[in-house]
This record gives sequence, C-alpha cells and structure tokens, in this order.
Amino acid sequence: MPASAPWITYRPELKVLDCTIRDGGLINAHKFTDEFVKAVYETCVASGIDYMEVGYKNSIRLFPVSDFGPWRHCEEDDLNRLFGGHDAEKTGLKLTAMADAGKSDWKEKIVPRVDSVLDMIRVAFYAHQVSEAVEMIHHADELGYETTANLMAVSNISETEIDTVLEAIKPTPALAMVIVDSFGHLYREQVDILYKKYAEAMAGTGKDIGIHAHNNLQLGFANTIEAIILGANRADCTMGGLGRGAGNCPTELLLGFLRNPKFKLRPVIRLLQEYVEPLHETLTWGALVPYNITGQMNRHPSSAIKFLDGPDRKNFVKFFDEVIGDI
Repeated sequence: MPASAPWITYRPELKVLDCTIRDGGLINAHKFTDEFVKAVYETCVASGIDYMEVGYKNSIRLFPVSDFGPWRHCEEDDLNRLFGGHDAEKTGLKLTAMADAGKSDWKEKIVPRVDSVLDMIRVAFYAHQVSEAVEMIHHADELGYETTANLMAVSNISETEIDTVLEAIKPTPALAMVIVDSFGHLYREQVDILYKKYAEAMAGTGKDIGIHAHNNLQLGFANTIEAIILGANRADCTMGGLGRGAGNCPTELLLGFLRNPKFKLRPVIRLLQEYVEPLHETLTWGALVPYNITGQMNRHPSSAIKFLDGPDRKNFVKFFDEVIGDI
C-alpha cells in the first residue's frame, strides 16, 4: 500500500455538519439544557466543525411548547439568548436549523438572514412533499440563507420517485442534495447507487452531495465514509452518535477519518466525557436489537422506540415476532 494512502480522505472542500442538538433532540423532545447546547456549540468551534445544526424550525401549533423544548422551534428569541453575537467569520462555524415540509410555518417563522444568527436552512421532506420543499428552498434563499435539500426515507421509495425529486431540486438554489438514510437500512452497495444517481442528476449545478446516515445496522459511519470516498462533500454526524433510535454517524469517528488538520478531536472527546456519557443514565440510544430489526426491515424506528419504552423492553424475541414473524 502506498505510504500516502492514509491521507486519501483529506479533502479541504468537504464540510462537516454536527446535528447533535437537532437529531439528538429527538430522544428527549429537544429539552436539552442551555449548558449542554452551549457546550456543543463551543466544541464545534474548538474542533473546527463547519456547521452546527441547532434544532428544528418547526411549528409551535404542531409541537406545543408544553411538550417540547426550545430546539424543536428555534424561535429567534431563544437563538439570540444562546447564540447572540455569534459571528461565523470569526468562529469558522455556521449555524443551521432544519425546516420540515408540512411541519414548519416557514412563511412566517423564517426571518431574513440579516435578522438571525442562523446561516443556513436545511429543508427536509418526503418525496410527495417535493413541491413544497422547492418553495421553501427558494423562500429561504431569497431571505439570504444557504440551503440544502434533504430527501428523507430514500430507502423506502421507488427509483422513479427519486428521479422526480432530483429533477425538481436540480434548478433550485440549494447548495447540496443530501442522501438521508432515515431508517438505517442502506448497505454500501446502495449508497454507491444513490451517490452516483444524485451526482449525475446534479452535474453542472455546482451542488454538493451530502450524506446523513443512521446506525440501525451499525453502518452509519461506514456508509458515511463510503459516500465521502465516492465524492460526497457534505457529511452529517453527532457527538457520541447521539440521535433518535440507533443514532447517527459519530462525530469523533468521522473527524478521525478525514485526516484534515483543521479538525481537532480532543474537544469532542472532552464533550463526550463531560456531557454525552452522563446522558446514558437517563436516555437510551444506539444500535440496540429492536433498532437493528427495524433497520433490516426498512421500517421507521418508531415501533422499536415504543417497544423499548414498554414493560417488555428486554423481550427482543417478542418484538422480532411482532415485526417479522417466523423466519
């Protein structure tokens, strides 16, 4: 093997997005303390991460404040309270929030970029919501934000549906088209097929291809680095793999893989020690058996989440029989 081989993953144009607070918030209704959110922010700055996703820009009507913490809504008052004075040019870190099609009052709640600490809006949508997603991308772009298009549950739709979405997103100002393995169902071969399909569809537009992987089959990190090797220049991750169900590609593994000297791993390790590991005392995430089962069956992890919250949470065979049956 050539001596230079370990440095093959060094690509300065590749951007890392940490979505610990946004995706991780799905396991505690986004009720992180200010101290925790601030610690993640400071870690992202210190470690050289490019983007931090601070939460969802979703509707208070659909997600009432009595049931959810502030990072489900990312109201401007909360953003200013925690990130007031944030300067992307000085810190090297850009802040982003995710707006879901069908769940976000985006026409009213996304303010002009000059009036917000946010730098980017990531538009998440299912295939049947692509028309609204295109509107959302144009709206956010006109307000001055960077944007990305995140087609969810890509493992659960037809090739024709994927092609239709890509055709609709191609002329938009979105900076990236993201492969989202919502159910943690994809294997390397499928990542290869999807990357090539996305890249060919976006050829000539200047759009990056991104990857957002879940860890149901314990392939979140593997699928992320596969997409990167193929040419993906946007990669999502979370500290300690914190995220709904089986969780996500761990930030600490991704930074170690990238070989980019701008990324510093020690701040992430400190955050894991001081903030993430203690969460295991009250919260559950990771590649547990029920999540592995839903991943294999290409199903949303909601049934596994419900099972693990129930009285029979140790009876994996019962869950297997309910979901799969006798095979």
